[in-house]
Amino acid sequence: MATFSLDDIRSAADAKYGSTDIQIDDKTTVVLRNPLRLSKAERDELGSLQDNLDGNEALDQADVLADAIRLVAKDKKIAEKLIEQIDGDLALLAQVFSTYSKGTQAGEA
Repeated sequence: MATFSLDDIRSAADAKYGSTDIQIDDKTTVVLRNPLRLSKAERDELGSLQDNLDGNEALDQADVLADAIRLVAKDKKIAEKLIEQIDGDLALLAQVFSTYSKGTQAGEA
């Protein structure tokens, strides 16, 4: 019979459902948590934000994408630094979110 420690299980979960990390500069990296590592309320909010991107032209897409980055970021202050660096560039925001989404697809249920 195989025996695993909880630390073994944590390591496996970290490897499979790890974060998407985006380096802002030499000293600062924003960690975007995998959706499976979010609380239920955060997952629900992320789903709502994604739904808003798909079906509501009245919303500012840049604002919705920035809100999604803030939501999934491990550290909200560092997320703000990333958003400030992006400076409202919708293409960059979309690429950050696309990179995040592709990085989390393998772990989605």
